[in-house]
Amino acid sequence: MKKIILLYAFMAFGFLANAQTIYEEFNSDKLEQTRRIKIQLPRNYDTNLDKIYPVIIVLDADYLFEPVAGNVDYFSYWEDMPESIVVGIMQSRTRYDDCNYDQDNYLPAEKGAEFFEFIGLELLPYIDTKYRTAKFVVGVGHDFTANFLNFYLYKNPPLFNGYIVLSPELSPNTSIRMAGRIPDISSQVFYYLATATDDIKDLREGAEALNNKLKTIKSPNFNYYYDTFEGATHYSLVARGIPNALEKMFSVYRPISVQEYKNVLLTLDTPISDYLIDKYNTISDLFGINDPIRVNDYIATTKAAEKRGQWESLKVIAEMAKREYPETVLGPYYLGRYYEEIGEPKKAMRIFQGAYDKEEVGFITIDIMLDMADKIKQDFGF
Repeated sequence: MKKIILLYAFMAFGFLANAQTIYEEFNSDKLEQTRRIKIQLPRNYDTNLDKIYPVIIVLDADYLFEPVAGNVDYFSYWEDMPESIVVGIMQSRTRYDDCNYDQDNYLPAEKGAEFFEFIGLELLPYIDTKYRTAKFVVGVGHDFTANFLNFYLYKNPPLFNGYIVLSPELSPNTSIRMAGRIPDISSQVFYYLATATDDIKDLREGAEALNNKLKTIKSPNFNYYYDTFEGATHYSLVARGIPNALEKMFSVYRPISVQEYKNVLLTLDTPISDYLIDKYNTISDLFGINDPIRVNDYIATTKAAEKRGQWESLKVIAEMAKREYPETVLGPYYLGRYYEEIGEPKKAMRIFQGAYDKEEVGFITIDIMLDMADKIKQDFGF
C-alpha cells in the first residue's frame, strides 16, 4: 500500500523540482520541543514580489507532503487553483500524541491540546510573518490527523477556510457535534470528505455516517464535497482524494471552461459582464487575491455576449479589457464590435484602425482589425 503513495510522489517529482522546498527546525514553546517542518514556495515566489498566496497546512507530512505539494504545483501551473504555500508538519513519531483528545468531552487534551495551539498560535503566525500569505488557509489530514482537523471547526471563527479530510478516524460524537456547529459558522467553509469501498471498515462506516449528517446541512456558507472511491484502499484513496479536493475547493478560481461557457454563460438572463465581475470579486473575497482577469475569460464572456446579443455587456467587458490590457487589441476589438452592432460604424472603423500598433491576442490579429475597418469603409463609403 505504501508503494502506491511513493509512486504517486515520484510522479509529482518533476513539478516539485521546479518549486522551492525548504526544511526548517521550528522551536515551539507550546510543545516545548523542536518540530521539523517542510515548506514549498511557489515557483516564482522570489520574482512576484507583490503577490500573496493561500497557505496549505499538511499534517502527516512524512508521507502526505509530496502528494499535496505536487498536486498544488500542478494545478496552479495550469491556473486551476491559485499558487499556494504548502507547509508540512512531520509527525511520524508524534502523531498519536499530537492527535490526543479527552475521553469525556472528545476535545484535544494534554499533548493534543498543545499541538492544537502550536498550529494556531505559533506555526501559522510564523508563516504569515515570514512569507507573503493570503487569508485563505487549508488543512489536510489522513485518519488520526484528519479527525484532528475537525476540532478547528469549533473555534470561532474556524482556523481553516478549507478542510481536506481523508478517511478520518473520527472521535465519538463528531457527526452530531459538527452538524450542530456548522450552521452557526458565518464565514465561508470548504469541506471535503473522502473514503473508499476498500477502506478500513470502521473508518468507512464512520465517514458514511458523517456524510449522512453533513449532506443535509442547509447553509450558504458551507461548501461540502464527498467521495467514495471504488476499489481504493485506506492508503490509495489519498492519491485520488487530494486532486479531487483541490479541484472542487478552488473551482471558482479556474478559467472559464467550455462547459461553463455552454451551460452557464449562454443561458444567463442577467448581464454576462456581471457574471465576469462577480467571478473575480468572489476570488478576491475568498482567497484575498486580486489577479487581473484572464484573457481567456475576457474572450469567453465577450463571445457569449455577442452570441446572446448583450451589447451593453460587450461594451462593459471591452472597456475592462482595455484598461487591464491596454497594450493589446483585446479591448479595441470588442469595443469596435459594440459600436458596429449599435449602429455607429464610423466610430467602430476608427477604433479598428487605431489598434494597428497593439499586440495581437489569439485569433484577434492586426490584419483582421484593419480588414474590418476597410469593410466598414467600403459598405458605408467613409
